[in-house]
Amino acid sequence: MDMAIGDKIVKFITNSVLQARTVTRYREPLVGFASANDHLFTQIKQVIGPHHLHPREMLPGAKTVVAFFIPFAEDVVKANRRDKEKIAREWAVAYIETNRLISEICQELTGVLREEGIEAVAEKPTHNFNEQDLTAGWSHKSVAFVAGLGTFGLNRMLITASGCAGRLGTLVISAGVPPTPRPTEELCHYHRDGKCLYCVQNCPTGALQVQQLDKQRCYKQLLEVDSLFSDLGLCDVCGKCAMGPCAMNAG
Repeated sequence: MDMAIGDKIVKFITNSVLQARTVTRYREPLVGFASANDHLFTQIKQVIGPHHLHPREMLPGAKTVVAFFIPFAEDVVKANRRDKEKIAREWAVAYIETNRLISEICQELTGVLREEGIEAVAEKPTHNFNEQDLTAGWSHKSVAFVAGLGTFGLNRMLITASGCAGRLGTLVISAGVPPTPRPTEELCHYHRDGKCLYCVQNCPTGALQVQQLDKQRCYKQLLEVDSLFSDLGLCDVCGKCAMGPCAMNAG
């Protein structure tokens, strides 16, 4: 190979985002790797539930899990900050376009890796959950945490070094790649010093509280938003809890 497989994956994802033919603009993506044998994958099944797949249940020969985060450009974030109640069309479009972009990246990267003799499988970026109890068999956020991309915030989102305003994608591959070190400090302002409650205060439905998240109330809000953007396709999105100081960066 001309370069290490990990470097190839990073370059492929980065170039795909930079060359994306989307209305939505992005900042540079982040890519992380985790060993499929990491003990945290077993813990995820214990914390989330036995329904959550282990990487080896996704791909029997799994050696590495790849996670990547595509952060939205500042204008997308600013658009959704303007009104606490109203979801910006720019944010809705970004959700639709980025989910499509992630699917394309995973599909094309799977083909590239196959040419190298490497098997890969990917879960779709969203709508991979049970609509009744809202459980998912593969949590991109949890997997990305194991792959060193960030820490969980009070908003229940993964906060990366580039913030949480963006979308996550993951793949499981049969090649070994050195794991990415996980952050050694909290990237959520509330978990770090207990002073920031932006996400709780900005939740339009009150579904997000310090101690809990009412998933059903949150999902009801998402479905109501979906009805407002029916021309875009399935667009169950909100993002108001991702508009605080942690939106763009973890500083």
